[in-house]
Amino acid sequence: MKTQKVYIYNNIFKAIVFFFAFITVLSVILIGVFMVINGGPSIARVGLKDFLLGKVWNSANEPPQYGILAFILSSFYSTFFTVLIAVPISILVALAIGQLMPKGLGTIIRSVISLLAGIPSVIYGFLGIIFIVPIVQMLFNLSSGLTMLSSVIVLIIMTLPTIISVSETSINAVDKGYMEAAFALGVRKEYALFTIVLPAAKSGIMAAVLLGVGRAIGETMAVMMVAGNIPQMPSMLKPARFLTTAIVTEMSYATEQTRGVLIGIGLVLFVFIFIINSIFHIFMKRAGAQNG
Repeated sequence: MKTQKVYIYNNIFKAIVFFFAFITVLSVILIGVFMVINGGPSIARVGLKDFLLGKVWNSANEPPQYGILAFILSSFYSTFFTVLIAVPISILVALAIGQLMPKGLGTIIRSVISLLAGIPSVIYGFLGIIFIVPIVQMLFNLSSGLTMLSSVIVLIIMTLPTIISVSETSINAVDKGYMEAAFALGVRKEYALFTIVLPAAKSGIMAAVLLGVGRAIGETMAVMMVAGNIPQMPSMLKPARFLTTAIVTEMSYATEQTRGVLIGIGLVLFVFIFIINSIFHIFMKRAGAQNG
């Protein structure tokens, strides 16, 4: 009788998990279908080449110009430099918290990082305007510190807590026997951490990096507050507009044609994130196979 109840409970649990997994997949598919149906015709009217490779965006022109190359490059550059700087720092901090620091100090820093991860993005943008923008303006002798560089700095600060937290969890999950075997062979702790622990935790670290990339490329409010939000070809010391901020900036007063194009920008962003997720999934699968 007890075995039968356990069997029933297990089946109910499996059904619930399957249902929510199905809803999640269906939601992603429906979002994609919605953007294709509503944004696809607008992209077709503009022309795919002019849409993706056009350098000028001016929806107020007659006829309007809907080139989003500047938005694509701005989003790509900001995400690339954010990940390039944030990932090494995050991994080093995660190693220090989980393996090198005294337990009490590590607990305090871990709590602070968790708090930083929960701060709303608008607060980061506000602090960026107060502190980062004036510093960038002063250091580079600019007329305004509202630049892509300011947005990259804010994004680095925003993505650090997420990558650190997930990376530390993955590092701490590595079998302690690896370190004990290394110590038995006379290997220094620092060397063992970089050559044994990090490779063993690389699947989880890559998942952390993926979350950081998603945070960087999908961020809107904070970068809009510190980047200047001007549609032009990207430069680190000039104002920039990103794919996300382009949608937010013009959606409230957009004409029907422009609204369709903005949904098309959302479709480009959706495809961009899908490609990044697929690439990371392939790497994570290979990393898992190597660890196995």
